[in-house]
Amino acid sequence: MIEVNGSLLATGFFLLWEILIVVSFLHMLYQRRSPTSMIAWLFAMVVVPYLATLVYLVIGTRKIPAKQAKRTTGKPTAQTGNPIEGILRNNGIPEATYGNEVRLIFDGVEAFSYLQRAIREARRTIWISTYVFKDDDVTRRLGDLLIERARAGVTVKLLIDAVGSWGVYFRRKPLRRLKEAGVDVRFFMPIFQSPRSNYINLRNHRKIYLFDQRAVLTGGMNLSEEYLGPTPVPNRWEDMLLYAEGPVVHRYAEVFAADWRFATGERLPLEPMNEGKGEAYMQVVPSGPDIPGDALFEAIVSAAFFVRKRLWIVTPYFVPDEAMMLAQRIAHHKGVDVKLITPRKSNHRIADLARSSYMRELAEEGIDVALYEGNMLHAKAILFDDLGAMLGSVNLDNRSLLLNYEVVSFCYSEAIIRHTERWMQSLLADSSYGLAPASKVRRLGENVMRIFAPQM
Repeated sequence: MIEVNGSLLATGFFLLWEILIVVSFLHMLYQRRSPTSMIAWLFAMVVVPYLATLVYLVIGTRKIPAKQAKRTTGKPTAQTGNPIEGILRNNGIPEATYGNEVRLIFDGVEAFSYLQRAIREARRTIWISTYVFKDDDVTRRLGDLLIERARAGVTVKLLIDAVGSWGVYFRRKPLRRLKEAGVDVRFFMPIFQSPRSNYINLRNHRKIYLFDQRAVLTGGMNLSEEYLGPTPVPNRWEDMLLYAEGPVVHRYAEVFAADWRFATGERLPLEPMNEGKGEAYMQVVPSGPDIPGDALFEAIVSAAFFVRKRLWIVTPYFVPDEAMMLAQRIAHHKGVDVKLITPRKSNHRIADLARSSYMRELAEEGIDVALYEGNMLHAKAILFDDLGAMLGSVNLDNRSLLLNYEVVSFCYSEAIIRHTERWMQSLLADSSYGLAPASKVRRLGENVMRIFAPQM
């Protein structure tokens, strides 16, 4: 009797997993995943069926169902003079705004100074969204300032990604003093919540620091001493922040308010768009599970196809899909100056292994693959001819482009484009070219990782 029951139990277990595999496959079709992504998942389900199916059920969702989505985009509009802006507008992204005052910051000490001053000068609201928030000297200093402003009557909102900041998520003590002073601290997509609303694979990678809805700091820098601080640190990462005042701040406030409402249910009041005070022409582009389509991804790929002179890319992690690879190869064959600038070694060994096959493919085509020799290069930027510079939080990999909540600025003004160009040239001056030859075992490992790259 025990043997019969055991046999029935095994049969039931087997049938259950077969049903789950079928359900997973139907879910892939429903979500209109790319054939490459589907093949990668199905391959994993053949090799390790139980584990791969379980992982897919936990992290397989790419877009949040419409009834839970926290943002909607506008209607398509007529294309403007700049083709990049036209692509984004026709994808429902709000139009670019004129009259912004913008400064690019590539130094961690300067970035900390801007952040510190902006907090001190805030009189009504401070809204902060970050992927990484560590308990270190930098965040304790910033925490002291936030506490001071909160006690002075300023409304302070702090939105932290639960996975990116797992240290303070599991150990809340460093945040206690902020909460006691009146700072409203929330975690985005908490790890432990209702399974029906828990999309652990969808992380908020945006960095938005807003002050009185008058000024914004945004880019790649998180809140920890690896990125910024009051004094220089030998191994501080190379990164960037963009400081802006003007109408563009309203666009970032909209993104933050939508994220905050999704995380907390609270609707934040938005002030009217600020008047112009500068000359920069900018377009804010959010991407992620809350956006119905993939406007940012489409804009990058499309712009890479139509550039005529230059396509310079700075990214710490490079795991592109085939469309992006094809766009770079075609651009190179047209005579476009294509450059990929990436750290020789990043802070993720698996990501380095996954990117190597793609980098070798580009190098074999004759495309410049510049390996930055300085500290960890964490900045993200793309130059498209002299048409625009993309600056923000998005890496050139599948996770960042197609899974994470991200936000970038497309800057169409000549001054910003030239400043970005000079910065990239400084990176190139400290870079070397050529990848070390790969052993047969290494090459095999790189190609195996390429199979699973769509899920990274």
